[in-house]
Amino acid sequence: MLKKLLKTGNYPANIDFSLLIFRVGVSAMMLTHGYGKFLKVINGDFRFGDPLGIGVEASLTLAAFGEFVCSILVILGLATRYATVPLMITMLVAWQISHGDDPFSTQEKSVFYLLSFLTILITGPGKYSLDRKIFGK
Repeated sequence: MLKKLLKTGNYPANIDFSLLIFRVGVSAMMLTHGYGKFLKVINGDFRFGDPLGIGVEASLTLAAFGEFVCSILVILGLATRYATVPLMITMLVAWQISHGDDPFSTQEKSVFYLLSFLTILITGPGKYSLDRKIFGK
């Protein structure tokens, strides 16, 4: 078993399983950031920043949608590539606008998420996803 894991090469089964672990893991971590924002929207508590100048209600709603709803879609592997776009936009705004003047150690988390969701956009959800089950892709 260990020899198989250490052997180099392209093994589709390993790649699909790795994509599942990566997709679910990164999205579950993002979900923890979006859950609080989602609850604020549900409760009508719109105390939030307005980094794009579109209003605090719109800013919070869009951030909650990206970080909570889209994270769930990515975990499920449903409309995965579409769901990564709002997540990437939210992380780009967090990195460049909300934390633009902060040191990189503070920006690092949003850059990590941005690159992670970009990777999922490029690779797709893999074999173990609802996209594959429903659409065969």
